[in-house]
Amino acid sequence: MTDHEPANPETGDTTDDADRTARIRNLNDRFRTLGSGRGRILITPGIQALGIAAGVEILKRVRTFDDFSEDNDPYGEHDFGSFDHAGETIFWKIDHYGLTLDTGSEDPADETVTTRVLTILLASEY
Repeated sequence: MTDHEPANPETGDTTDDADRTARIRNLNDRFRTLGSGRGRILITPGIQALGIAAGVEILKRVRTFDDFSEDNDPYGEHDFGSFDHAGETIFWKIDHYGLTLDTGSEDPADETVTTRVLTILLASEY
C-alpha cells in the first residue's frame, strides 16, 4: 500500500486510511516539532550560507510551523511547509525512508520501519 491508497481498495473504505494518515501526521509533527523519533535533519548549503543566527531562527520556524492548508498539505500528513525569511522563501519537507535509508519506507505510519528525513532548504535550491 502506498501513502495515499484506500485501506481497502476493493471497497474503497477510507476509515483505516484516515487513521493511518493521522498516525503519519502525528509522527511527522512529533519529529519536526520535538526531534523525537527515528530521523535525520538535513540543512542544505543555501541555508547554511545564511549564517548560524539565521539557521537557528529558520529551524525554530520549521518546528513551530502550523500554517497547513489544503494547498500545501493535500494529504493531511504535515510533511511540507514554506515561509519567508529575510526575503528568501524557505521550504521544508519530510520524506519517509526505510531503516537503512536506501529505499522508501514500507509503511510511514509504522515508526519501527521508518526513518524520517527532514530537509530544510531555500526554494531556489529545489
